[in-house]
Amino acid sequence: MQVTGFGIVEFSNNKLLYVASGCVKSGAGDLATRLKAILEGLNQVIAAHAPGQVAVEKVFVNANPQSTLALGQARGTAICAAVIAGLPVAEYTALQVKQSVVGNGHAAKEQVQHMVKRLLSLPGDPAPDAADALACAICHAHGSRLGIHSGLRMKKGRLV
Repeated sequence: MQVTGFGIVEFSNNKLLYVASGCVKSGAGDLATRLKAILEGLNQVIAAHAPGQVAVEKVFVNANPQSTLALGQARGTAICAAVIAGLPVAEYTALQVKQSVVGNGHAAKEQVQHMVKRLLSLPGDPAPDAADALACAICHAHGSRLGIHSGLRMKKGRLV
């Protein structure tokens, strides 16, 4: 099962507020069917939460070219969902996201989950894909506070 995480935060009164997070599951099937499921799922998330911006993690090349290609296609689908909805898209590397959230660009996934939990005052660690998405949203919010981006409400993600 393929999973695309999403996370939504709001930056208000100099404070990060958790709005929502979760995963869009694309299931099994051929590539076109899975990408359609991602697009439809993200369209529902965008319609339900009306974000003002979308932040997406940039794809990096890893040991498995097939995985890198699949991630890039899912990422492209997420960007299309945002653009179709008329939303601006910001992109961040995993290094930028981890540096922003943990203070260490080479932090482990568990460290990212824990810091997302602390920064958003969540009762427990979010699922790994949702935590990555929330981390990307937090990174974008930090950039917004510094005047790098404009906007109030943002959406994240490892997609969306």
